[in-house]
Amino acid sequence: MSPSDRPTLLHHCSVFDGVRDEVLPGAAVLVRGERIVAVGPEPDVRAQAGEDDVDEVDLDGAWLMAGLLNMHTHFSLSLPGPGGGAVQAMGAHELTLYMAHGARRTLHSGVTTVRCVAEKDHVDFALRAAIEAGTAVGPRIFTAGQALVCTGGHGHEGTDTVECDGADGFRRGARAQIREGADLIKVMISGGIAGEHEAIDTPQLTEDEIAAVLETAHAWGRKVTAHAGPAPIIETAVRLGLDCVEHGYQLTREVSELMAQRGTALVPTLIVTRCGDFFDTLGVPQWMQRRSLDAGPRHVESYQLALAAGVEVLLGSDMPPFQETGGTTATVRELEHMAEFGLAPLDALRAATIAPARWLGAADDIGTVESGKYADLIAMDADPTQDVSALRTLRWVMKGGAVVRDDRRGLAVA
Repeated sequence: MSPSDRPTLLHHCSVFDGVRDEVLPGAAVLVRGERIVAVGPEPDVRAQAGEDDVDEVDLDGAWLMAGLLNMHTHFSLSLPGPGGGAVQAMGAHELTLYMAHGARRTLHSGVTTVRCVAEKDHVDFALRAAIEAGTAVGPRIFTAGQALVCTGGHGHEGTDTVECDGADGFRRGARAQIREGADLIKVMISGGIAGEHEAIDTPQLTEDEIAAVLETAHAWGRKVTAHAGPAPIIETAVRLGLDCVEHGYQLTREVSELMAQRGTALVPTLIVTRCGDFFDTLGVPQWMQRRSLDAGPRHVESYQLALAAGVEVLLGSDMPPFQETGGTTATVRELEHMAEFGLAPLDALRAATIAPARWLGAADDIGTVESGKYADLIAMDADPTQDVSALRTLRWVMKGGAVVRDDRRGLAVA
């Protein structure tokens, strides 16, 4: 998968560039190599192309925008039950192929960048390298490697976590992930939905352990995100400098306001408390299904408190980004939930594009449709700025100047 040697003119489309609030009708985008070189009204962009030999792609009246960023991804997810057990039983080679398959499906679903927040056996680093080298097909990957947990803590059962204890233990755990090439650090500071012998509000790290992770990661220039449910432990971590909260099932107004003041983002993963069809597919046991679905109302309340306080929210599904659920993909369904429970369509689209790009420190390269950025683009048959459910009509995907999916021409890069 590589871009054309010649410039590519994408035309006959309306463009939501992510910068302006308005969609630009009658637009075109000029791509050279991996990057965008011009965006604007089609006559103007054609004039900039000049007399060059240009490949033209007619988007048939589609709406074009930046590719989606999913900030809570697990390509090696293995929940309790037969489905997760099959993943747990995979050897290293089988697991690598399984994750590569998921990466390809993720890209085809319109997610051009992911943030992995706990993957098994450090396969994510090899997968990232293969995608960058062009020997595998998938999104851009930012990864935390293995998540850090206390002994017996949330997720300790799998090889996507490392058990640590005490401040020194957590420092070593953070350094070990950075040594392997982690872009960020993930730490489990409370219980969660998938832990049979814990509750969502079980605190699992001491203050000195949390501080050790944050100090170490920040000293090495990495941000830290935390799996966290209850407000008290989140408050402690935010006061110590936490960069992002995953889930935040039980936020309060006071803690939400503190997060907003300190610039701590929230990846709410609303879908994980309203995805019974996904659980049924995997054979997830009833104790976990009940814990998840019963947490749904409080989860939404928590999310709305964060919105009211001005916390920056970022799209993340926790389920595989491409997973079919609710008649669409997990990524799109999560975005629909974010809009349904409080975000205006434009804000929801930015929570799936430029806001995650900024958190990742990658806003110069991805997240909007602007000259100089990577040509990571998606097209659909309806206007997403009016209703994010328009993403259900997605039919075309480009990553780095190369078309990887085009439904009308039967293209899906294998």
